[in-house]
Amino acid sequence: MSFVKPICSLTSEAWRPIVLMGLLGLAAFAQTSPAPPRIAPGELVRRTVQNENQTANAPPAYFMFRGTKTTPKGSTTKIYVETSEATAGMVVAYDGKPLTPAQRQAERARIQRFIKDPEELRKKKKQEREDEERTSRIVRALPYAFLYEYAGEEYGSEGIGHPGEPLVKLRFRPNPGYRAPSRVEEVLTGMQGELLLDTERNRLASIDGTLFKEVAFGWGILGRLDRGGHFVVHQEAVENDCWEISSMTLHFTGKILLVKNLSIDSAEVFTGFKRVPSDLTFAQAVDLLLRDDNDASTSASRK
Repeated sequence: MSFVKPICSLTSEAWRPIVLMGLLGLAAFAQTSPAPPRIAPGELVRRTVQNENQTANAPPAYFMFRGTKTTPKGSTTKIYVETSEATAGMVVAYDGKPLTPAQRQAERARIQRFIKDPEELRKKKKQEREDEERTSRIVRALPYAFLYEYAGEEYGSEGIGHPGEPLVKLRFRPNPGYRAPSRVEEVLTGMQGELLLDTERNRLASIDGTLFKEVAFGWGILGRLDRGGHFVVHQEAVENDCWEISSMTLHFTGKILLVKNLSIDSAEVFTGFKRVPSDLTFAQAVDLLLRDDNDASTSASRK
């Protein structure tokens, strides 16, 4: 569940994007130093994106993890299991409180419908792949859509890069010579912000972007985003230095098809990543979720 579908290698791996909005994703190593200033910042970005592309065909890594999404209406906590068929997710709490028996029954029926109806699962998989492809297109555009400059150095912390290891900070602004090839990439023309790069591993630890003007977007739907929209996505390394999104914050307003109002205001945190077999089926992933839910329910009843 990262910016792009998780691709893991014990030596190097691609940064899996997502992002946002449609825009649109660290195992211990020895202490390292960021790339020296003599390397052009745009080259650092190019190397990061190139690393992702080169490892895109590596065997994928899949994880089970917990995510809590908070909006003005409250919070929802889910347990997720990634598989090659699709990602299974089940709600386990609202506003930090376990589901009622009726809510648990309804949630179990919801996720099991994908097993009972292959067409529903096919649609889910298709949607996830389309989202991944749009995100991948955004990431591939990063070396061309922006101009970069050095902005100092920071150190990794919990949820951002390798804790205690150096990260290079780059500021970015639109490249006036860039022409977006489609509406998917057009959102980049009105964005500015900062990146944090692990230049030793060619990984993107953080991206923080703000819209300084109104822009069009085409993330599966057509619309416009208002000036002032903001997002932050952090990544960290989990097992065997596989990188996963650790948090994502989105604040956007706009219109869909220039008619319907759009408002996104959410913060999501992902924790507890545990590797699962790469050949796990969606049905087996659902079984894992149900067993985990049963164990949690049993433990709670004993307290």
